[in-house]
Amino acid sequence: MPNFVLDLGKQVANFGVKASYGEPHDLDGVTVIPVAIAWAGFGGGSDTEGNGGGGGGGYSVPVGAYVRRGDDLRFEPNLVSLLAVAIPLVFVSGRALSRVIRALKK
Repeated sequence: MPNFVLDLGKQVANFGVKASYGEPHDLDGVTVIPVAIAWAGFGGGSDTEGNGGGGGGGYSVPVGAYVRRGDDLRFEPNLVSLLAVAIPLVFVSGRALSRVIRALKK
């Protein structure tokens, strides 16, 4: 079992840029390259009797795309992903800031 997990980990490590940047697509003279944040994790182990187990998982968040129109290349963000990340970040930041201010007043 441990060899399987190690082999799987090596394959995932080779993804690198391929997991974050998709294949370019040409649509009516416009080239689109999708961009995502991707990560994966795997683990495995065995006990003294030789019984083993393993598991893994991964996650990918589409953050936008590079769009090329002629000589113009721009990054266009995925607004849904941006909001999904920004709303909790703003909430946690505001809550932390209010606690810091409250602590400084004492």
